[in-house]
Amino acid sequence: MKYTKLRDLTVSRIGLGCMGMSHLFTGKDQPDEVHIATIHRALELGVTFFDTAEIYGPFKNEVLVGKALKAHRDEVVIATKFGMMTGEGEERKLGFDSSPANIRYAVEQSLKRLDMDYIDLYYQHRIDKNVPIEDVIGTLKELIDEGKIGHIGLSEAGQANIRKANAVHPITALQSEYSLWTRDGEDGTLELLAELGIGFVPYSPLSRGMLSGKITTLDKFDEDDWRLTNPRFQPEAFEKNKEILGEVTSIAAEVGCTPAQLALAWLLAKGADWAPIPGTVRISHLEEDLAAVDVELTTEQVARLDKVTQPVGGHHNEAQMKMLDREV
Repeated sequence: MKYTKLRDLTVSRIGLGCMGMSHLFTGKDQPDEVHIATIHRALELGVTFFDTAEIYGPFKNEVLVGKALKAHRDEVVIATKFGMMTGEGEERKLGFDSSPANIRYAVEQSLKRLDMDYIDLYYQHRIDKNVPIEDVIGTLKELIDEGKIGHIGLSEAGQANIRKANAVHPITALQSEYSLWTRDGEDGTLELLAELGIGFVPYSPLSRGMLSGKITTLDKFDEDDWRLTNPRFQPEAFEKNKEILGEVTSIAAEVGCTPAQLALAWLLAKGADWAPIPGTVRISHLEEDLAAVDVELTTEQVARLDKVTQPVGGHHNEAQMKMLDREV
């Protein structure tokens, strides 16, 4: 494994997104032991960066990650998120809420579920239009001073809010969807991160499995697998996207790696302070993904990948797209 820094936070060059172990995807109902084995294999291969959130499950994923990593606390960087749930106790439910009171409630509950004394990187999961970002970051700065969190992150934040947030306290990382097939950050956001010294954590770097080249049919998904509601996985779009994948597969064959490794290597080549977090529930896929750190791409290959044909369908449905902050 290789390592990098998100501002001043050292993480493995490739992290592990743990959401799918408890939330939305096929495989989420497997026993904890299966997922813990995958997390421990990631540790053995040098991964130090693990991503979760209170909404994943909800709650179950933080418990799982804590159970798997508590004995390795000093070796790892734990990232979790707040802001998409509101209320307390059994009344806690989905809902945007980045009020100071909810942030404080959320962090205490996350610490309990993780069974840890502090959180390394605490993200605002989505921008809350009802709470000024300055108030959000001010509260998080207080939590740093109290030793409950180490670093502040944003997720799917637009340029205006990134600037405002960073003016209150240095932002360590932005986590947003970005891949060969999802290029929203090229609206100027990536340049802004470089300007401000903010690290980048691309999630869904394999376009929810499409860029792995392994998904050839929708029949094997569980009925409640979230991808079946995603525009890119609607039957007609899915068939067209499989054809488009041929471009990536062809370049991967030229490089001598798998399509998944190529997609991750492209991200690693784009930014020295980028740390993608592919998710998987299978150890074999984990091992394949992590081997991407050793894939070297030429400048010409990176340029060709920059221009690959984009997929049919959006990366979120209409309602989910409205949750993303795109204010410049």
